[in-house]
This record gives sequence, C-alpha cells and structure tokens, in this order.
Amino acid sequence: MERQQKIRNFSIIAHIDHGKSTLADRILQRTGALSDREMVDQVLDTMDLERERGITIKMQAVCLQYEAQNGETYTLNLIDTPGHVDFSYEVSRSLAACEGAILVIDASQGLEAQTLANVYLALEHDLEIIPVINKIDLPSADPDKVKRELEEVLGLDGEQAILASAKTGEGVDAILEAVVARIPPPRGNPAAPLRTLIFDSHYDPYRGVVAYVRVVEGNLRPGMRIEMMAGGKVFELDGIGVFRPQPTAVAELAAGDVGYVIAGVKNVHDCRVGDTITDADNPAESSLPGYKRVTPMVYCGLFPVESNDYQDLRDALDKLQLNDAALVYEPENSAALGFGFRCGFLGLL
Repeated sequence: MERQQKIRNFSIIAHIDHGKSTLADRILQRTGALSDREMVDQVLDTMDLERERGITIKMQAVCLQYEAQNGETYTLNLIDTPGHVDFSYEVSRSLAACEGAILVIDASQGLEAQTLANVYLALEHDLEIIPVINKIDLPSADPDKVKRELEEVLGLDGEQAILASAKTGEGVDAILEAVVARIPPPRGNPAAPLRTLIFDSHYDPYRGVVAYVRVVEGNLRPGMRIEMMAGGKVFELDGIGVFRPQPTAVAELAAGDVGYVIAGVKNVHDCRVGDTITDADNPAESSLPGYKRVTPMVYCGLFPVESNDYQDLRDALDKLQLNDAALVYEPENSAALGFGFRCGFLGLL
C-alpha cells in the first residue's frame, strides 16, 4: 500500500493545438525519461501520420519517476490524448484509467469546443482537474481573461490555474508538484482477486495482441494464467511491462499501475478494449464497467480491387479495429463492386 500511495495516474486533455504533446515533451525531459540526445519534438506522437500532420491521433501512456520537492520519489503514469473530436473516444478511454487530468488551455485563444467536451468527460469520470494556462510567452496571451472564463464557464477556481509555457519549459515544475499534491493516489486492494482494465491495444506480428492495461485490483506476474472476462478465454502471461517511453519489461504490475500485457493472443477478437482481465485460478466475481459504444458519424464503402483479397481486407480491418475501437464495419455487397465492407468512423479529418 505504501508504494500505491506514491503513484499518480493522469491524462493531458485540451482542444486541438493548445500544446498537450509539447507539454508532455517537457514533462518527459524534466523527469529524466529521455536524454537531450534522444529528445525530438512531440516524442509521444510515434505514428508517421501524426508526425507528418503535427497532430495526436493515438493516446500514449508513459511511466515516469519524479523526485518531488518533499524528497519523495513518485511514479507518474502520464497518458497523452488527442484533441480532435474525431478521436474523442480515445480520450474517454484514457480518462477511465486515471484519477486526474491536466487541462491545457491556450492563453491567447481561451476555452474552445473540445476544451469543454473533454472537461465534461473528465467530470463524468470524477477526476481531479488541474487547469494549466499554456503559451503565456505569446505576445497575444491574456491569462486573466482565461482565468475568468474558467470560473464563469466551467466553475473551476481560476486562482488555482498554473501559468506555463510548454515551449520554454516555464511552469513545468509547478505542474508536476500540483500533480503530486492534488491528484489522489489510485484506490484498489493489491491483495484482492485480479481485475485489470484493457484501455487500448495493438497487434504485433511477432508477439500477437499487446494490451495496454490499468491494474485496478490484485497484481499481474509473468507466467500467470489469465482469463478475459467477456469471452472466457484463458491465456498464459508471456510478458508484462511499462512504457518509459520505450516498452520496458517489469517483474510485477500491482494495483494502480499502468502498463502492457502480452499473452500470445493471436485472434484479435479475444482481446477487446474495455474488457476485464482476471486471474484464471482465482477469478474476480464481477468485471469492471467497460466503455460506452460510440455511434459512427461518417460511413464509407470499402471494397477490394481483387475479389480474392476480401479475406485479407477483413483481417486488416480486424487489426485496425483493435487499435482504433471507434471503427465499426459490417459486410456489404454491391452489384458493381462485389463483396466489401461498410465502415463507420467518428469523423473526417
């Protein structure tokens, strides 16, 4: 329990281009997760498309060690989230794995649409919100106006907002101290039967499905037999670890930890986002509440050029759905184009 008291799980949420990923860069630098040589801009945006367009598409989890001013060392699990409404499902899933959120607001633009949407998501999950007014180094910055908006629109205390510039690094220490002081440690009994939430996953061609998890109760160790509570499938745990930000194997993930799980899952349908992992030999009585299904806003028909490739297209869509749970698809056929799929997305970008 002593170790659990020194864990802080938090997300960074904001409107598009208000500086979330840049702030995450500064936090990684300040906590020594990356050396200056390894540092690149938007280090957590690892996809080529993210780097090409300068946006965040996938949430990224990273585990940091921070020595606070009180002399104690804390484990900070930071999840960087996207800002675009098209990826709002990513945000809601990451918030379910946290106890707090850093709300980043541009000092010159103030509150915008996704700022409000993300704050309401955070309040639904009962998170502690730390407002950060970013880009105070801009000539057009007006932090006092943003503080008034925080109080009038969101009902948050403007005086508790931290003034920062992710570009220059100003205010980063104050943000980290606020995370330690204001965000509560995770609840959950390490001695209880295992209950672990899968909040994201991706497919590795060599190791199968890699699930990103938040351990709510109990603990995970390599070699355990685990059960997916939705499907009832049992697997042996091959490996567990945390992101620092590269995947790093560890001996145990205990209640409150955020990390990844590899269990040789070859079929993407056996490992669903929102499912609960439990110990096959000592199962939990009930699963964790999962995620609300999202309703697609935009649909398109997707057909293979060669009809022989239909099964390959289905497998590719399965793997994409594993990484983007907001994607919905169903088979359809057309007199002109043959067999294909009708795909639903949250939006066009």
